[in-house]
Amino acid sequence: MSEAVAATSYRPKRGISAVLVLVILEAALVISWSAGFVGIRFAIDHAPIFLILLWRSLVSGLLLLPFALTMGPAIQWKDAFSQMLFGALAMSGYLAGFALAISYGVPTGLVALIADMLPLAVALLSWPVLGQALTARQWLGSVLGMAGVLIASGWSLNMGDVPLWAYGLPVLGTLSLAMATLLQKRSPTNAMPVYQSLCIQCLSASAIFAVFAWHEGGVLPVLDKGFIGGILWLVFVATFGAWSLYYIALRKSSPARVTAILYLSPPVTMIWAWVMFGEPLSFAMAGGLVVSLIGIIIAARSQKPAHAAWAEYP
Repeated sequence: MSEAVAATSYRPKRGISAVLVLVILEAALVISWSAGFVGIRFAIDHAPIFLILLWRSLVSGLLLLPFALTMGPAIQWKDAFSQMLFGALAMSGYLAGFALAISYGVPTGLVALIADMLPLAVALLSWPVLGQALTARQWLGSVLGMAGVLIASGWSLNMGDVPLWAYGLPVLGTLSLAMATLLQKRSPTNAMPVYQSLCIQCLSASAIFAVFAWHEGGVLPVLDKGFIGGILWLVFVATFGAWSLYYIALRKSSPARVTAILYLSPPVTMIWAWVMFGEPLSFAMAGGLVVSLIGIIIAARSQKPAHAAWAEYP
């Protein structure tokens, strides 16, 4: 009897411990996922934007290269070529879109909110790319998501220092990533481990960023503590840390829960930008954030399970 009582009293402790570990893991995931936007905002004070993107992608790809070549299946040229195309469209377009928007002065939290519209962008592009018509719930979620962005951005548009077209840059970047995601789903090429595909995509993106960095003034790194610290932050926290925590969380939880947790990254980014850079907060941004997150959740939950956990590039 005493052993049964002891066993019964011990189970809740293990359950509480497991829940606590999961909550800590998810909190670290949200913070690292937001780190990409904050890291870009920090680094632009020390170097041109395409130079930052070049060295973020190049260092990430070179660090992954030994693992990509020595671990896992042999990389086939046709698969590598497809990953190069996906890297050009997804990583280059997505990173350039939100990084340029931040460099032009679009509030960092608002950029994170627009980037979090990926499930809506995937839903909207699924019809022309995959022939999948939107359901009523997806249309409702898309309308709410866009309405929330308009509410949140309406206040910042009055700030006056940001060109109007700059607000379209993160939209184009998110659409670019959504298109690459859908094209990759249609691709007949063999699947490869994440570290191999990420390595190829990083290196192909760095080649594209190198061209633009050259036109900006050069490709050599800036020997400045701020630049070096920003690149290390973007590589190890925003890239490796976020991706590692993302897949660990998927193993310990469900894709739906992990995706829902990532919807917390925009408000976390807004708080970071307020604390670190003095970017103001407003009730309009908070209200727009709530409306958008409701729309994203509605649209994401109406998609098929295979579409539930889209991976972003923070």
